[in-house]
Amino acid sequence: MKDKLKVAIVGSTGYGGVELIRFLQHHPNVEITSVISSSTSGVSIAEGFPHLNTIMEQTLDGIDVAQMAANVDLVFTATPSGVSTQLVPQLIDAGLKVIDLSGDFRLKDGAEYETWYKHAPAENRYLEQAVYGLSEVYGEKVQGVDFISNPGCYPTATLLGLIPAIAAGMIDPASIIIDAKSGVSGAGRGTSLTSHYAEINENFKAYKVNKHQHIPEIEQVLTDIAGHKVTVTFTTQLVPMTRGIMSTIYASLNGNYTDQDFIDAYNQYYEGKPFVRIRQAGSWPATKEVFASNYCDIGFSADSRTGRVTIFAVIDNVVKGAAGQAIQNLNLMMGWDEATGLQFSPVYP
Repeated sequence: MKDKLKVAIVGSTGYGGVELIRFLQHHPNVEITSVISSSTSGVSIAEGFPHLNTIMEQTLDGIDVAQMAANVDLVFTATPSGVSTQLVPQLIDAGLKVIDLSGDFRLKDGAEYETWYKHAPAENRYLEQAVYGLSEVYGEKVQGVDFISNPGCYPTATLLGLIPAIAAGMIDPASIIIDAKSGVSGAGRGTSLTSHYAEINENFKAYKVNKHQHIPEIEQVLTDIAGHKVTVTFTTQLVPMTRGIMSTIYASLNGNYTDQDFIDAYNQYYEGKPFVRIRQAGSWPATKEVFASNYCDIGFSADSRTGRVTIFAVIDNVVKGAAGQAIQNLNLMMGWDEATGLQFSPVYP
């Protein structure tokens, strides 16, 4: 295209922000005009990320809404929760398109957001304006809009693994149990006891049991799909790897379904969706098989003995669970092929 879309990335020094840079550098329709960090403005981004030496050495800008409005068309906000509630409304009011990677606009109920995230919510008019960007499910809704709320990493894997079965009536939504495991990059780049090497190496632990902020996001979408209130049991666990999420889901069957029934139903639901790959019977996905890519791989084991099905869904948490899906949403928003700039094979081994 003759005139490229000019974008800014707020939160460029986080893992989600630097993944946006990695992919957008190769996007044929996009120009990264500004990389922004309120904490390290004035220094080269390559100083904090030496792997970008000679590739990108732009000086990090501070947050200046007026400057962004004058120089860019769209802003990615890869900020911690609580920051976007203040910043995004200013960007929208300035006439900018926004794709927000934080959790601040995913929940439509402000009181529920405050309960789970422990921050004051954004005004209702902004919550209502945000379109939830689970690309394979709500792709038509994000086309042509100006404000997208990018899904969380755990919800992306879990919802892609569950929605076709619920939509087809194959499982009982009241029976869903989710056991989700993530690599430590999901905690962000900041240091904490949780992600300290000595604490996580050769270790495996649950955290935020029944209290994770992604629970209401998952339930909100499943309720929309099912047409009635859905609640789930959701347990998160941290494993000693850098990237990846495996969401292992258990649910009661609503009939005598086989692995092949699930495979056929999911292939039909995701037909034409390039980033969801359904495994053959007896084959289950691993996190390594989607590493550094925008793919979600899904496999099944229907058990006639117990009357339950086990569903496995894997993603790279900082790509399909963050930056990659944000770019997929950008493509849908702008009316481009949704795979543009994302057609990279997973890194293996």
